[in-house]
Amino acid sequence: MGWSLHHKTGLIHYAPQHSFRGYTLLTTNRGGTHANLIDMEGKVCHRWHASEGINYAYLLANGNLLLRTASNGRSVEGHPAPLGAVADAILELDWDSNVVWEARLPMLHHDFERLPNGNTLLLCWEAMPAELSSQVLGGYRAADDPDQMLGDVVKEVSPIGEVVYDWKSWEYLDLAQAIICPLEGRKEFTHQNALTVTGNGDFLVSYRQTSTIGVVDNKTGSFKWEWGPGFLSHQHNPSYLDNGNILVFDNGPHRRGVSYSRVIEINPTDDQIIWEYLGDPPISFYSYHISGCERLANGNTLIAEGAPGRVFEVTRDKEIVWEYINPFTSEKGVDPSASPGIYPNAVFRAHRYSPDYSGLQGKDLDPDRFRALNALYS
Repeated sequence: MGWSLHHKTGLIHYAPQHSFRGYTLLTTNRGGTHANLIDMEGKVCHRWHASEGINYAYLLANGNLLLRTASNGRSVEGHPAPLGAVADAILELDWDSNVVWEARLPMLHHDFERLPNGNTLLLCWEAMPAELSSQVLGGYRAADDPDQMLGDVVKEVSPIGEVVYDWKSWEYLDLAQAIICPLEGRKEFTHQNALTVTGNGDFLVSYRQTSTIGVVDNKTGSFKWEWGPGFLSHQHNPSYLDNGNILVFDNGPHRRGVSYSRVIEINPTDDQIIWEYLGDPPISFYSYHISGCERLANGNTLIAEGAPGRVFEVTRDKEIVWEYINPFTSEKGVDPSASPGIYPNAVFRAHRYSPDYSGLQGKDLDPDRFRALNALYS
């Protein structure tokens, strides 16, 4: 989107008759210590705090917050700490911000998912075998490239911290097909930025380096479906819809020609795009990195244009019916190691919860409790 030093923040637009009423959860990427739950008028009605930082979070059905913290620069032996989304821990906070569960594994990053059995899926980096790293195709080479690239590993952790499942992506990827974009480096292979489960328990992955999304059989570890090269450009946040389709935020930084973002819905049975949202003009909607999208119960789609901190809701007919610019800036400013064009109010993703969501039942959501905060950011 266009950016101005005088651009408004907070609620920009709201059409109640066409919106999905609820509460929107968002956090400030890289440097914030709060997660904010806002109402449809853009007022904070609850917030959580974690001194380790909250880079991304979502609300569990029990009302607790599951989150990814910031990083203290932890690294795999022989590797510099990867840029972006590396975390020290996954924490679960109760409504009053008390830590009730945590997982601390080496090189946690990006995404996580609480499973119905109470276990948690986590995403980690690990060093790949050197001989396999040398076989990976694509990317540009740099003098400080490691002999062992970092690869993505999915781990399932029990409530007591025991790893009960371990899936190494490079053992199942076809190296002749999983080719790194020529504008990306070779310190890591795929850069998985999303991990969620489908309706039958398989997991859905997103690989930024190779512009690929896929569904992995959680029993065999093999890919059931892969799609993206030639159609996607460094996408984020695919999600499995009730109709069996997949919704994804296609960032678009390395398209041929003009860079623009879009949100698309794909039918994985025939790889057809059945719905697409673009800006008007297309370059008015763009986020180089992060970002997300989710389908709401009324058929609308909530979109997080991550880099500029813009969250908005569109109808099936692509009308914007709710729009909000995150006014909460990073308490650390912009990370100097981050890519150009990253604003201090960036958001990784956003989520909307209906008033009858189980995690909100019996909770005090009166924005007057945060009257001073809301006055400051209104």
